[in-house]
Amino acid sequence: MSAITLREVSKAWGSVRALDRASFTTEEGRLVVLLGPSGCGKSTTLRLIAGLDTATAGRIEILGRDVTHLPPAARNVSMVFQSYALFPHLSVAENIVFGLRVRKVLPAERTRRLQRAAEVLGLSVLLDRKPSQLSGGQQQRVALGRAIVAQTPVCLMDEPLSNLDAQLRAEMRREIRALQQRLGITMVYVTHDQVEAMTMADQVILMKDGHIEQDGPPAALYERPATIFTARFVGTPPMNVMPAAEVSAAGGAALLAQEPAGVPRDRLMLGVRPESVRLVDSGGVAANLEASEYLGADTLLQMKIGDNEIMARLPGRLDLPPGTRLQLGWAPESRHWFDSATGQRIV
Repeated sequence: MSAITLREVSKAWGSVRALDRASFTTEEGRLVVLLGPSGCGKSTTLRLIAGLDTATAGRIEILGRDVTHLPPAARNVSMVFQSYALFPHLSVAENIVFGLRVRKVLPAERTRRLQRAAEVLGLSVLLDRKPSQLSGGQQQRVALGRAIVAQTPVCLMDEPLSNLDAQLRAEMRREIRALQQRLGITMVYVTHDQVEAMTMADQVILMKDGHIEQDGPPAALYERPATIFTARFVGTPPMNVMPAAEVSAAGGAALLAQEPAGVPRDRLMLGVRPESVRLVDSGGVAANLEASEYLGADTLLQMKIGDNEIMARLPGRLDLPPGTRLQLGWAPESRHWFDSATGQRIV
């Protein structure tokens, strides 16, 4: 059964359309990431699913039930906020079971759920502490615990790791993914961080300006981006996307062999991932080195082909001074073609 379905859902405030006819379906037991830059509509979409905002148009279904006009309490979902929203005067245990008290769950059942959540999240020794006595990661676990004890089939998470440092974010990503798989719940997770999306998700819904740009498994967005926006948003560093005519003019005509037909050369855009770019002795396209960054396992080279910037990610350490002239090449199968007029993938 589908866990969540949006059918032509829109949200507008006056003349401002935060979401425009968005449609997607998620299956039960999957971790779905709503990904995109600030202002793309991802948090609005989550709030519409939760019932915290009301859709201007369209239909929202949760587990096959139309919830479009139902209040949040009737939707059978739990939510973890960016701010954690913990009560500072309550203990960890009291914070976790607060919602159960409000819903008048019997004490014995509250205790059973609390013990299970605390064991799963490693909070058993912290139950008597106040939020101010916890680290950021521990506070995040308490917020997760509150969602777990609700025992809803759908959990919504709005950028829950944005307040944590990089190392702790990486640890919490793994913990949240393992928790979701262990409990078998459907999780909808909002983030602007494509690394979180790539490492956690079963399904990524990439959004831009209130529209869904691409919907699919993380590998599909990376290996076969449907648009220039997807190609540039997913990947670190992002895909190089350059006018084919300018690559040809810089000596790269051989690298453009078998261009797709049906699109004028002046609209044809070539995409190549930085890790697919390599240095060649001859027969490549001429580039000028602007800067390099040694990252330990590999080196990032920032170069220019004419006026177009191109990045290469090469293994090991390369000591090359700025201004070095280089020849670049890539395998034919690593090329991606786009139409500059529409931004859409061609082949």
